[in-house]
Amino acid sequence: MKYLSIDLETYSPLNLSKTGVYPYATHPDFQILLFGYAIDEQPVQVVDLASGEKLPNEILAALVDPGVVKWAFNASFERICLSAWLLRHHPELLPEGEFLDPSQWRCSMVWAAYLGMPMSLDHVARVLDLPVKKDAAGKKLIKQFCTPAAPNLINKGTYRNLPSSDPEGWKAFKEYNRRDVEVEQTIHAKLARFPVPEAEWEAYSLDQRINDAGINLDATLVDAAVALDEKHRQTTLARAQELTGLENPNSPIQLKDWLANNGCPLVSLTKTEVATALEDASGVVKEILHLRGDLAKSSVKKYHAMLNVSGADGRARGLLQFYGAGRTGRFAGRLVQVQNLPRNYLPDLDQARTLVKDGNLEAVELLYDSVPDTLSQLIRTAFIPTSGNRFIIADYSAIEARVIAWLAGEKSTLKAFHDGNDLYCETASRMFKVPVEKHGANSELRQKGKIAVLACGYGGSVGALKAMGALRMGLAEDELKPIVDAWRAANPQIVWLWQEVENAAIQAITTRQPVRLRNLTFTLESGILFITLPSGRRLAYVKPGLGQNRFGGTSITYWGITTGRKWGRLETYGGKLVENIVQAIARDLLVTGMKNVAESGHQIVMHVHDEIVIDEPLDSALTVKDVCQLMSRLPGWAKGLPLSADGYECGYYRKD
Repeated sequence: MKYLSIDLETYSPLNLSKTGVYPYATHPDFQILLFGYAIDEQPVQVVDLASGEKLPNEILAALVDPGVVKWAFNASFERICLSAWLLRHHPELLPEGEFLDPSQWRCSMVWAAYLGMPMSLDHVARVLDLPVKKDAAGKKLIKQFCTPAAPNLINKGTYRNLPSSDPEGWKAFKEYNRRDVEVEQTIHAKLARFPVPEAEWEAYSLDQRINDAGINLDATLVDAAVALDEKHRQTTLARAQELTGLENPNSPIQLKDWLANNGCPLVSLTKTEVATALEDASGVVKEILHLRGDLAKSSVKKYHAMLNVSGADGRARGLLQFYGAGRTGRFAGRLVQVQNLPRNYLPDLDQARTLVKDGNLEAVELLYDSVPDTLSQLIRTAFIPTSGNRFIIADYSAIEARVIAWLAGEKSTLKAFHDGNDLYCETASRMFKVPVEKHGANSELRQKGKIAVLACGYGGSVGALKAMGALRMGLAEDELKPIVDAWRAANPQIVWLWQEVENAAIQAITTRQPVRLRNLTFTLESGILFITLPSGRRLAYVKPGLGQNRFGGTSITYWGITTGRKWGRLETYGGKLVENIVQAIARDLLVTGMKNVAESGHQIVMHVHDEIVIDEPLDSALTVKDVCQLMSRLPGWAKGLPLSADGYECGYYRKD
């Protein structure tokens, strides 16, 4: 046996989409109902565990045999479910508190994502036009057998539909389970010519270990924040009802009518429109708009998400999705969505945390402008080290700006990084041809340099500056185009890189021959445009073609996930391809940094964008400087890239 393909059908009373697989699988009522498997390329077998059948000893042994590779679509689900099941039914095979070794597992969902395809078994089967497709009727069967049910005559007043309640439906469910494994086998055969590099499976294993470790939650803070928010919302709603006379002033329809009748008509109640209306509002209307802002804040919902995902040991697991951000391979957040946590600006976080943990709503209302905003800013601080530990947090400095300058050979920017200069001052100085110092000469130009760096690197123009908040920062409309022009004039190699990349992609598509662009390679293979990165990893664009853009020029098209999460044709261009490449290289550098830290024996418990969080014993000799050096150690393929990291220690997660 070389490999084992697995698909499980399971039951748990918990909502998987809210709790994630870790609490789902450790619930006392969790069960594996069906175990579908195939040894190598042999026919699929289905073991009906729910009806009393037993797994063959050969299969049990294979689950812990490092010589057998275990395959599944979204393999983390099967691995965690089987870990919980083995601990309960075969504790001799897996030590208490352990998970099945992720290095022995491979995920065909990750494989599909690596090749630019959807992260759904059904959608992948459709994209590949497989002769064996996932059974769409399975959704009904999953709801019937895998989730709690309302008591009825068929299930004899219980909260579950057992196999005996619908023998024909159960028979169909077993065939559905068999079909899923067959679909996975067919996907393997179809994608075999495009294997995922071994280095990526090593990164996947590290990702799974980080998810398995989880991160500690401050249960007292989370519980108190939820209670405080509910109490404040009740008070706020009561005040809004008193002022408006409305039954539900949180209803957009009711509130918009009231505002219109009181001289403040609004098209919508979006955050931006309410903020604009507040500039001219006064009296009761102004107070109502402020109350609306409080009631509309949704970021405190993350506290509820934390309650859902917290395990028996108080740790949140499964917060990161490997290859979750599409073709670049960047990580995505799940459940609590750590990739979009609110920033914290409060100067007295310790005091605010203490007041909230004490449930002192009166003091919070007295000392802070907004209770929801204060709770929102404290969300990060709910992540805390293990008892007796500290957090060491480190992140890369301006990593995308460094990577794009390195790719393009923008010597002046590279020199600024090597010399340790402030990039935004350096850029502004080149844009406006005067010395710019952060706290000195022409310091007011630094902000223009900063927004230009952030908005213009991938071909962005006035629209990109506006999206970055240029007007809110005080820049005038008539300043924007000159800023774009000045940035492009100061960064000619980056501007040329956009065109070079676009030309290389078009040439590879039209000639079907490999095109080398310094440390990038463009190839067309079996209907997929691949861009090979310096690391050796490849970006994939399915069914590439050429079209005409809205300006009448040649555009590059490919198939991917469109608006509405459908599979369809997309359009791209040089600047966008450069963005993909730069973000992918930045991701490869992050993975290298994480490997360096993990191989040095330190536990990463979370990472967000270009930042890692290490849970380190208080008496450890590891310093912030040590971590930054590990993260900044260049891989062989990145020679000359001016990589730099900075960090700090803290007793709870926060922005320094």
